[in-house]
Amino acid sequence: MSSTELRPDGTTGARAGRSDYKLEVIVIPVSDVDRAAEFYDRLGWRVDADFRNGDARLLQFTPPGSPCSVIFGTGVSPSTPGSSQFMVLAVTDIEAARQELVDKGVDASEVYHDGTGGYAFFDPDVRAPGPDPDRRSYASYVTFNDPDGNGWMLQELTTRLPGRIDSGVTGYASTSDLAGALRRAAAAHGEHEKRSGGEYDENWPDWYAAYLVAEQSGADLPQ
Repeated sequence: MSSTELRPDGTTGARAGRSDYKLEVIVIPVSDVDRAAEFYDRLGWRVDADFRNGDARLLQFTPPGSPCSVIFGTGVSPSTPGSSQFMVLAVTDIEAARQELVDKGVDASEVYHDGTGGYAFFDPDVRAPGPDPDRRSYASYVTFNDPDGNGWMLQELTTRLPGRIDSGVTGYASTSDLAGALRRAAAAHGEHEKRSGGEYDENWPDWYAAYLVAEQSGADLPQ
């Protein structure tokens, strides 16, 4: 179902009784704008805006594949620099994403999970080393800080919870996200062929398509 519907006058508007509220920007407090700009540029985040007016500077950066951006600058936030914590970046491969950070000179934590089997990424008392043993979605983490101490967290996410996205829409934010999904589909399809006697599945495109849609919408994966 579309998020808009046709009005009698031929224009479109939000579905009756519901407006779309898309998270667009997070404002982060920093003490040194130039230092913060160098850090986020080093991460490879896209520079969407860099406005200067005398000694004042305002920047907007967007992480690769993200629909949401961050803004920081001179006098932008009344909050204490470094006070933003546990800002979550979803990744499909936690170990590969951490290595990318390390290669860029970021002091990232080791990969960890909740040793009690839960999802308490914020509680240092339950942290256990390594990714989640069952590689459950939402259950493996890495943390790192920007120069002011604003805290970021990588969270491995491969299958979204039911209802998290529109089940009628399947989309990928980047080619790497799509490639990761295709690799998971290929591995699962290999097991499917084994269960089917090891014969070549001529309908593999249909199976892949069903897998990709189910994985994103949180539905049961094809077997």
